[in-house]
Amino acid sequence: MTIEIELKFIVLPQAATKLAAQLAAWPHQHTPAVALTNIYYETPDNQLRRWDMGLRIRGFGERYEMTLKTAGQTIGGLHQRPEYNIDLQQPELDISLLPADIWPAGSDLAVLQQQLRALFSTHFQREKWLVSYQNSEIEVAFDQGDVSAGELSEPLHEIELELKSGERDDLLAFAAELAKMGGLRLGSLSKAARGYALKQGKPPLALRPVPVMRVKRKATVEEGMRAAFMLALSQWQYHEELWLQGHSAALSSVQEALETLRQAFSLFGTLVPRKASSDLRQKLTALEEALLEENLDAQNVCFSPLWLDTQLALTNWLATERWRQFIDAKADARLQGSFKRFADIMLGRIAADLKETFAHVHHSGEYQDKATRLMRQLLAVHLLAGAYDNAVVNSWLGSWQQLLQAIRDGQESWLEAHCRQALKQPAFWMNGSVKDRPESE
Repeated sequence: MTIEIELKFIVLPQAATKLAAQLAAWPHQHTPAVALTNIYYETPDNQLRRWDMGLRIRGFGERYEMTLKTAGQTIGGLHQRPEYNIDLQQPELDISLLPADIWPAGSDLAVLQQQLRALFSTHFQREKWLVSYQNSEIEVAFDQGDVSAGELSEPLHEIELELKSGERDDLLAFAAELAKMGGLRLGSLSKAARGYALKQGKPPLALRPVPVMRVKRKATVEEGMRAAFMLALSQWQYHEELWLQGHSAALSSVQEALETLRQAFSLFGTLVPRKASSDLRQKLTALEEALLEENLDAQNVCFSPLWLDTQLALTNWLATERWRQFIDAKADARLQGSFKRFADIMLGRIAADLKETFAHVHHSGEYQDKATRLMRQLLAVHLLAGAYDNAVVNSWLGSWQQLLQAIRDGQESWLEAHCRQALKQPAFWMNGSVKDRPESE
């Protein structure tokens, strides 16, 4: 088994022509393009997908290799997954060659083997460079071809950076250098994920509101903080895809995701010094300002160096837990405390702020002035309320969201009634309605 650590980029075809010139800045070994074919396998009921596994046979020249990738972690476009590679004499699937202990307990491998079918395939030319960068060896692979499932296909233009030896920090630093060439964006979806979508007919995606964040029982404050940033990044990249597909309303959802990041920094600002994230927050500010311009073109924005640099900085900050360089023992002890207790305190403060803000509002202009504050506080509640019963959380949020929507829609006759209803909502974080979830979540 190896732990694959790689960073994936989607690249515009015209930008790919600059890659060789960019890589000339570092010592490297070049491998000319070769044709690769990957066939991915799955059961009719998507058993491997449910186990968070991916299984393929890769053919290159006269050689074949079976690869199984198991559950790992994806942050932005940084993929870290255990993988098992088995050389094959023929392109014939045989999962008995894989280590027996990688499968979930009780798995019937003979039955699984019979159920596996070719699901989709990728066909591409891969050109490679092995680059020496700082203390690491990084393989740069440029793939161009297509992903196909049945009669559906879509073009494939990707750059993958794989850490062959050395440090993950070097990989991330090298990615930031490469990002300067422009025409790149992070690829949060693997080739396999894109193939699954094609197999399903690539159904159109819908806008996705910011969900109430769920964390495991007895989560620490630090785990809750990390989950909050991951949620915001996921929202950002999800709606990036929609915006690029021509869904113009997705731009507002991207802006909402960036505001969710802001609220995460605000919530945990008493625990993590501002200097720990100053560079990242400056990039966020620059991007937020750029998104306020009129008649934005999604492709120009999403493939811009500013967009990529900001996502890379956030990915780096999360993957390396950069904040740890800036905290002392006292702050660390607070970060290892109970996220539930932290959420109780912060929710109480938010409720007190909302009561003070809206208790004595008299006309629609005042409501309009306070709409942004309300929106930000509600996003913060979404990052804090996951430990409680869904029904009471949704009831509390629903009342305040009705008020916010009425303000935005200019429903002046409803403002006072919605405000009264929201203000009288009981404090769900004080009534003992903690959601009962298994310890393993």
